[in-house]
Amino acid sequence: MIQKKICMLGYFSVGKTSLVEQFVRSIFSEKYQSTLGVKVDKKIIDVDGQEVSLMLWDLAGDNSYINLKQVYLKGSAGFLVVADGTRSITLETALDIKNNLQKNYPDVPFIILLNKSDLQNQWETEQADIKKLEAEGIKVVLTSAKTGDLVEETFTALGRLILKKK
Repeated sequence: MIQKKICMLGYFSVGKTSLVEQFVRSIFSEKYQSTLGVKVDKKIIDVDGQEVSLMLWDLAGDNSYINLKQVYLKGSAGFLVVADGTRSITLETALDIKNNLQKNYPDVPFIILLNKSDLQNQWETEQADIKKLEAEGIKVVLTSAKTGDLVEETFTALGRLILKKK
């Protein structure tokens, strides 16, 4: 079985831990869970008939790439960069993280997740921003850790991108 390390990155309170909980355990809690350092989970998925064990590194939220502990990123096969659609500042941070990842890990695939799609009526993130990213060839997925919308599909899509890189 193939084992791959995935890092979850993004601003504080965008839903990284909730996305992992939804993906691994199919649960959602309204209670805010602040991650200190890193929390590691594991889930085996099927990617087009190939079993892949994903080691999910949920990194503590930060407002800059510079403050991330680089040792956590080493050996990553893929990145999920998470923003909260209800707070536009989090997308700015996600784009900063994405730019630095592309500079330092140019061959490692990533997907940008705009989380909290269940609250789209409260979003500050504009559709034009999403379309601009997609026009640049960046994969953007609107997820909801609360409802589970596109959570499983996103992890599987990243798994597929990782297997293509082999």
